[in-house]
Amino acid sequence: MVTAATVLIVGAGPVGLVAATELARRGVRVRVIDKLSAPAPESRALAVHARSLDMFAQLGIVDELIGTGVKCVGMEMYSGHDQLFRIPLDSVDAAYPFSLNTPQSETERVLTAHLATLGVGIDRGIELTALSQDAAGVRATLQHPDGDTEEVSAHWVIGADGAHSTVRHLVGDKLEGTFVGEHFVLGDVRIGTHAERSLDPATMYTFFSPAGPVLVFPFRGGRARVMAQISSQAALDQQNLLGELQQIVDDRVGGISVGDPHWLATFEIRHALVRRYRHGRVFLAGDAAHIHSPAGGQGMNTGMQDAFNLAWKLAAVVDGQAGDGLLDSYEAERRPIAEAVITFTDRLTKAATLRGTAQSLRNAALKVIGRIGPIPHAMADTAAEMIVGYPHSPIAVGPAPHGAKIHAGQHFPYLGATDVQHQLDKAFGTDHTVITVAGDDVPTAGSVGRQVLITDADVPAQGYDVVIPDPKHVAAQRLGLKGGGRVVVRPDGYIGAVTGLDDRRAIETYFATIAR
Repeated sequence: MVTAATVLIVGAGPVGLVAATELARRGVRVRVIDKLSAPAPESRALAVHARSLDMFAQLGIVDELIGTGVKCVGMEMYSGHDQLFRIPLDSVDAAYPFSLNTPQSETERVLTAHLATLGVGIDRGIELTALSQDAAGVRATLQHPDGDTEEVSAHWVIGADGAHSTVRHLVGDKLEGTFVGEHFVLGDVRIGTHAERSLDPATMYTFFSPAGPVLVFPFRGGRARVMAQISSQAALDQQNLLGELQQIVDDRVGGISVGDPHWLATFEIRHALVRRYRHGRVFLAGDAAHIHSPAGGQGMNTGMQDAFNLAWKLAAVVDGQAGDGLLDSYEAERRPIAEAVITFTDRLTKAATLRGTAQSLRNAALKVIGRIGPIPHAMADTAAEMIVGYPHSPIAVGPAPHGAKIHAGQHFPYLGATDVQHQLDKAFGTDHTVITVAGDDVPTAGSVGRQVLITDADVPAQGYDVVIPDPKHVAAQRLGLKGGGRVVVRPDGYIGAVTGLDDRRAIETYFATIAR
């Protein structure tokens, strides 16, 4: 039996589901398979950061997701009862100034339900066993639970099948990096506190100890992820992990009880990256492309944003709106992000696991820099992934006009809780949006993308799909376009080009570039 799909997605975790949703809402025919017969019940990844919440808002399901979790507004670091440092997650300049802690199973449930409304289901219990491709497409062999095999003819394949990716193996790539690292035990448990210890349910905690750190991440219902470094997995009684975890918490933190476990496990931290994200018509995303420490909760967020970046580009190529060369920008943009995340999480892990004098020096340094205002705020922006951008992308067209506060490759900034931002949110869609910030008069519209005019001029505006009044010049001031200008916003919210009102060359160059 031979079946057909425009895009075959292997893996129905958050990464595969985001890719499927983005493609399906653009009308691309997708098939999603997963070798698991049912979704994994474990909570796994927890944190959904501010930038990813922006993504869920564009998907139209951010409110549903927020309803499943806890809004965490800070990350605090302690040595004993002494607070060393606080990262103010509520300080980020974003529509969602917090990190949402919710079990990965809930993230998958919300995405799966939304995907069903788009007419796409998940074919479970199906395993990819072979893959070949030529200039015309990809041929995949699937094995069903009853032993039958199926041949699928697809134009493209996305490998979102995790750290042990079959897709990665079949295209001949591998993860390269550090494979021996620190060992940890974790428990998703109900927690209680005694008089000497109080935990804010809207805060994530790291407790430093000479024996190793303990991390606490709250989620709903009085439950939390408790994670601790251990000398080795063999050092623990695997039949009594809850008791072992309680003893570690007693020895290193005190005042916290753990019980009623939903999930207990041990694991080893590794850092690695594939050589290539694209292999012809096959793409790797998420843990199939990169693995690293869970410090900072970056893994799932990075993977979902891989998928978000890739899907709009793939849809544009399928629809004939862009050339195949656009797909090369996926690796060019996302691989450096994974490299930066690996560096960031590796440094966090090493800092958290220091010993002896180095640990004392770290604690003293954290107390000092924690009082320097810009540093905690910068850490918050990094943790929330607000600094992610693609200034060196092959499809970022610059430079921006003099005085502009934005540039190509940057995410379009949040304009605050204003009516302008509210109307922009409604104007953004699945296509490119060209935003014109008017100067003293209203310029004519361009000819590509959805045309949006922001103006305070009371004159007719011909050719614009949306006209947004801005009498207080909120947009002009925030964007640094006080004399007016135009901004090309990509479907994923990032900026393709910025230009003055009288200079269309950058915009023309951008669209010509993605057409190749």
